[in-house]
Amino acid sequence: MRKICFVLSALMVFSMAFAQQRGDVVDQADGYEWPTDPQVLQKLDQWQDLKFGVLMHWGIYATQGMVESWAICNEEWIRRPEGSVYEDYKKWYWDLSKEFNPVDFNPDQWADVFSKAGMKYMIFTTKHHDGFCMFDSDYTDFSIANGPFANNPKKDVAKYVFDAFRAKDFMIGAYFSKPDWHHHGFWNPYYATPNRRPNYNKETHPDWWKSYVDFTKNQLTELTTGKYGKIDILWLDGGWMTGDEVGLNEVLPKSRAYSPGMLCVDRTIQGPNENYQTPEQSVPDHQINHPWESCITLTHSWGWAPNVTFKSSRKVIGMLAEITAKGGSLVLGVGPTPQGLIEDRAIPILEEIGEWLGRCGEAIYSTRITKDYNDGDIWFNASKDGQTLYAIYALKDDEQLPSTLSWSGNLPKGGKVTVLNNGKKVKATVKDDQVTLKLPKGLKQEPVALKFSL
Repeated sequence: MRKICFVLSALMVFSMAFAQQRGDVVDQADGYEWPTDPQVLQKLDQWQDLKFGVLMHWGIYATQGMVESWAICNEEWIRRPEGSVYEDYKKWYWDLSKEFNPVDFNPDQWADVFSKAGMKYMIFTTKHHDGFCMFDSDYTDFSIANGPFANNPKKDVAKYVFDAFRAKDFMIGAYFSKPDWHHHGFWNPYYATPNRRPNYNKETHPDWWKSYVDFTKNQLTELTTGKYGKIDILWLDGGWMTGDEVGLNEVLPKSRAYSPGMLCVDRTIQGPNENYQTPEQSVPDHQINHPWESCITLTHSWGWAPNVTFKSSRKVIGMLAEITAKGGSLVLGVGPTPQGLIEDRAIPILEEIGEWLGRCGEAIYSTRITKDYNDGDIWFNASKDGQTLYAIYALKDDEQLPSTLSWSGNLPKGGKVTVLNNGKKVKATVKDDQVTLKLPKGLKQEPVALKFSL
């Protein structure tokens, strides 16, 4: 089994390579249904102001630095070590719960790192598809609170994570998987587990399915009605089944009674319970005028993994500029280590992003779309009142900052432009429909943000 662990580290890249094959990952541009609840609409507008958040996948898979959950799903695209026996492998995976002991768990460090990165909202994985709970659930023993970490005063991990981020004024999001492959009401041990779906006919075994629906409703209620404080976003994964199948519509009124306006993201399930849409590891190729969020990892993996390549701060800022110009938000996937910390290699990148946002964030936060939103590597958006326009030049990793910038349309009034990077004002030349400006000397080699009126 130790050999299997080693091989798995090499196989972790399949988390992104097969994202589209999972079937729950779609780029949704159509079919959005606006909420009708005024409090949900208000919360949605507040969320759209934030623009930049973090999504933290953390669970027993962190012990091996492997892909979250999917290795135990018996579908053809899954790759396990050669010669492994599925049922033995699955037992080995479940038993990782006996090894997961994050003795350095420090949610205050997490919140501090991501606050300095300029992030404004968070989503924490309370339970992935493998069913392992990162909270002290009353309805299962398969949780962080019942293994080697059981005697730690912070064993109810989600509570301490949420509290740490609330102290930094983050909007709080709870990721929750609708499928739970560990629960016998979903994958019953009487049958084999051929794929990600329930492994039996619900009509033949209605009692099994009822036990699962009751279990899921109880856990959702547990997470959203007081024990873990007010929740701003309930982020439901597992788009091959709907939230309504597991009682979401019964839970939501109680959840919103406790957390008025709570956003529900029943992702990839179009309809009233998908308050914003969530293309994964991708950015739509066009502007979208309803709420959406690209969820993209800082490395290639959602959870922590060893020996990975990180996206640069320039790359992330460029994605953020493009996404906001197209009307969306960016939630960046960063997985804590098996010990319970944000990895040292990630911190300088996140700090560089936050330092840039400290000077140029006006061009990102609280903005909305504008009609002419792109010209080459320059992305445009506007203040909420439409009176101020912003342009961001997305400097590529292998590129030096040019001495001049030019674009068509979006003509600055009187040729006056402010460079947010250093606060200096420059004069733009406007001729016909073309704008040209010379950048001030001494700028850092970083994306450039400009501010002007039309």
